[in-house]
Amino acid sequence: MEQYLKEMLTKCDAWLILGAIAQTCFFLRFLVQWLVSEVKKQSVVPVAFWYLSMIGSTGLLIYSVGRKDPIFILGHLFNNIVYIRNLMLISKNNRNNTSIASE
Repeated sequence: MEQYLKEMLTKCDAWLILGAIAQTCFFLRFLVQWLVSEVKKQSVVPVAFWYLSMIGSTGLLIYSVGRKDPIFILGHLFNNIVYIRNLMLISKNNRNNTSIASE
């Protein structure tokens, strides 16, 4: 294990750093969702979940293109469509709620 870690550190480059940051963002979305759900005592998907998903997925897509990994590329190529659509629906719902409240 120690040898593996030494090799990883010596091979550390900008792509590896980008991949690690992107994967951290992707993980944080679950952490945020879990913590908000625990606070509210019900399952909740906060807006931050969608932004972290978009940031993480975009970063992982860039990383996988840089690493020329077709499996990762396919895995992250269309994710942002879902994330952006959810943010659009949330925004539309917020606008509708605001206009109803002001009437």
